[in-house]
Amino acid sequence: MPTLEWIGKEKVVNHHLEVPYRILEGQYTYNAEKSENMIIRGDNLEALKALLPRYEGKVKCIYIDPPYNTGNEGWVYNDNVNDPRIKKWLGEVVGKEGEDLSRHDKWLCMIYPRLKLLQRLLAEDGAIFISIDDAEQANLRLICDEIFGANKFAGVLIWQKRTSPDARKKLSNGHEYIVAYAKNGDIDSTFNLLDIEGKDAEKFKNPDNDPRGPWVSSDFTAQGWRPNQMYEITTPSGMKMTPPEGRCWRHLEEVYNTLLSEGRLWFGSDGCGVPRKKTYLHEKEGKGVWTWWPNSEVGHTQEATQEVAAILGKAVFDYPKPIRLLTRIFKIASDPDSIVLDSFAGSGTTAHAVLNMNKADGGHRKFILVEMMDYAESITAERVKRVIDGYGEGKNAVAGTGGDFTFYDLGHVLLLPNGNLNEDVGAEKIREYVYFMETKSSIEPDKTDEPYYMGVHLDSAYYFFYERDSLTTLSRDFLGNIKTKAGRYTIYADQCTLSQSELERWHITFKKIPRDISKL
Repeated sequence: MPTLEWIGKEKVVNHHLEVPYRILEGQYTYNAEKSENMIIRGDNLEALKALLPRYEGKVKCIYIDPPYNTGNEGWVYNDNVNDPRIKKWLGEVVGKEGEDLSRHDKWLCMIYPRLKLLQRLLAEDGAIFISIDDAEQANLRLICDEIFGANKFAGVLIWQKRTSPDARKKLSNGHEYIVAYAKNGDIDSTFNLLDIEGKDAEKFKNPDNDPRGPWVSSDFTAQGWRPNQMYEITTPSGMKMTPPEGRCWRHLEEVYNTLLSEGRLWFGSDGCGVPRKKTYLHEKEGKGVWTWWPNSEVGHTQEATQEVAAILGKAVFDYPKPIRLLTRIFKIASDPDSIVLDSFAGSGTTAHAVLNMNKADGGHRKFILVEMMDYAESITAERVKRVIDGYGEGKNAVAGTGGDFTFYDLGHVLLLPNGNLNEDVGAEKIREYVYFMETKSSIEPDKTDEPYYMGVHLDSAYYFFYERDSLTTLSRDFLGNIKTKAGRYTIYADQCTLSQSELERWHITFKKIPRDISKL
């Protein structure tokens, strides 16, 4: 398989493993006491790492709209990897050679480790959609082939972003790309059919008042000559008819008779036409997805700018994505209970689309947004608040969707550079991390009668015997307080006074804090 090489690649190809694990600190919850929806303010590389203990392999749909690397530095959302934050990161990770990188090298260094973490968060039946333009589309395809697998490529969607050509240009760009990969490579099991609505639904008519409802018809003839499909039929008007020259009937005569008896054939309003087979609207499960997405169906950049202005009172964000565009993606690639992740959240269109869909169909989709820029609260979270509550006045008023979210900042590093636990993190977050590293599962609810219990996984029970201000010892006294029955036990403590034979007899694996805590 062809691979892409660039200056600095060797420094970032495994950088996601070196990213420090930080805890997420909830700042407030909006419109509820507790929420599973998340808006995270902070570097998305560290935020994605922080999500792993709870969400690895659980995100059904990922949509990201990363910087396009156009060189345009005038936007609120800086679309240039010369952004000071990215330059600082490149300096720390890539080193001095980063000063000599081209714009494309810098962009690849930035996006590669983020895609590596996104791949880990994606569910086995999940899909990722990445907006991009011509500047990096070819490079993006190659690194996605490397990270997700070339056989997992689902397609490139062409979005018509403009409504008319730019009259100032001889060759005007009117589209962008959305590159899609399915985690397991099985498009049929990953994607949903779209609902038949709008112009597609209008094609279904009912001129004969069929009690089964609207229908469309298809040709009952087929090209070629087959002896058992050349029978004579009688139309409702009494005409005798054989297939047109060079064609035969599409089905055998017994199938024809069954369709006729069921009223599933249409001979025209006068009953004299060549038969056509009816397909009813209620029988159609949906329609497949074409890779060409015109703005008449999914919106355009001007529409998206107007949407943000209607919510926040002015156009505070240039070139956001339209709600209709993301709604289509989430209809294709999520279910009513799915988790949807956007780690370049921008103005918050992803949350807006998810909330709209939940209101429309009663679903319980959850969204996770990550935004590193200063406007994470003033624009991203503020938009989501107004969508939840409703916005606009008079005839322009839009009813609220309902819903909620918790706003997070990136907090302390869990493991210090010397390998010790950062005790400022708190026991709850440490336990959650340790259990995930052992089982790749979320920690179980606390047990009041077993305060150090974390959970049972594959018939093995896990305990984290830790106190911030005192030394803990795995001893016979501690074992006397264990109430959970399991085939094996993994117990963390500062020290152990049990002999090796005792550990083996009781099927216990002792792990020393912090030495035996694995790094994510």
